[in-house]
Amino acid sequence: MRLITSVLPVFLLLTSCFSSERNCADFKNGTFSFEALIGTEIETTTFFRNDSIEIDYFRGVADTSSIRWINDCEYVVTKIHPKNMAEKKAVHIKIIATEGDSYTFEYGIVGKAKKQRGTAVKSKPL
Repeated sequence: MRLITSVLPVFLLLTSCFSSERNCADFKNGTFSFEALIGTEIETTTFFRNDSIEIDYFRGVADTSSIRWINDCEYVVTKIHPKNMAEKKAVHIKIIATEGDSYTFEYGIVGKAKKQRGTAVKSKPL
């Protein structure tokens, strides 16, 4: 019992210092795909991003947004030609972990507390 009480604090200290890998700069440019559950179906969005523009392809429709990078791991996306009030709202995206050719991100409307998470996969160059 004494061994457990002396080893447990060391174990907790070492595991609490672990942080996710974040090679965010690797994901600033490229072609990506993202799957989301919409209603009862999984829908795929493909998007191309460079430093300042993102072009999304969803259900066969292309949509262009501007990007403002806050730092290597955070950026704000704003639709260039919004079709309604909801599309006028900017979205804050924060990359929280990277692994291989994918990254996990947290996103939400700028100024709102509600956040959601997703994973995007970078496509291989042609």
